[in-house]
Amino acid sequence: MPQYAERYYEQLTELVERVFVEQREKISATAALFADAIMEKRTIWSFGCTHASMMAAELYYRAGGLIPIQGIFGPGLWLDQLPVTRTSELEKLEGYGRVILADLPLKAGDVLMVASTSGKNAVPVEVALEGKARGLSIVALTSIPYSSSVEPNHSSGRRLLEIADIILDNGAPKGDALMAYPEFPHFSGRVGAASTVSGALLLNAIVVETVGLLLQAGHKPPVYVSGNVEGGMEANRKAMAESRGQGE
Repeated sequence: MPQYAERYYEQLTELVERVFVEQREKISATAALFADAIMEKRTIWSFGCTHASMMAAELYYRAGGLIPIQGIFGPGLWLDQLPVTRTSELEKLEGYGRVILADLPLKAGDVLMVASTSGKNAVPVEVALEGKARGLSIVALTSIPYSSSVEPNHSSGRRLLEIADIILDNGAPKGDALMAYPEFPHFSGRVGAASTVSGALLLNAIVVETVGLLLQAGHKPPVYVSGNVEGGMEANRKAMAESRGQGE
């Protein structure tokens, strides 16, 4: 039996169960926001930097996901950079968030989901501020305990959770890594990230709830199917054509 992996699984399972229970109202509120935006032919935008960009990708062009969601991936902020440390420098670069959004057709009434577990860095803060200024509803996917323990590095003096209309708390501990070893007690000895698993759970729970709300309202949900099943790509092209005009 892999004893260390077992301990990580137990801790992660406990965290995920607690996050889901504590965030039920936020899941419902975000799903209502998504459903209203879809029925009003608005766009839902998703953004994150470095590993948080995986949360933006989880919502975008995803089998079982919502078609009117548009991912925003700033150059240099995905983990394809060499050296990879450049991504950490760029996400702290004030002014870059405005550059990323400058030519995108964000419109008042759209929704913008910004993922940042620490919630402190200049780019996600700036993206949220710019979205807010353009009249978008801002949903933050962050860690309240982590973010509350660190200082922001944006000149506004604000963290992501202080800008958002809805805060989804992924429950990750400070530093994100979950498991400590008695033989390796100092802070850097923690391993096993938490935010990816709990964040993906929250986002997919919102998608599932959104589809249910759309069906209750008599609205056909615009949903991707896997392109790897028979007829999947044809179904997606048809559904995307029906949804055209929402962020394309």
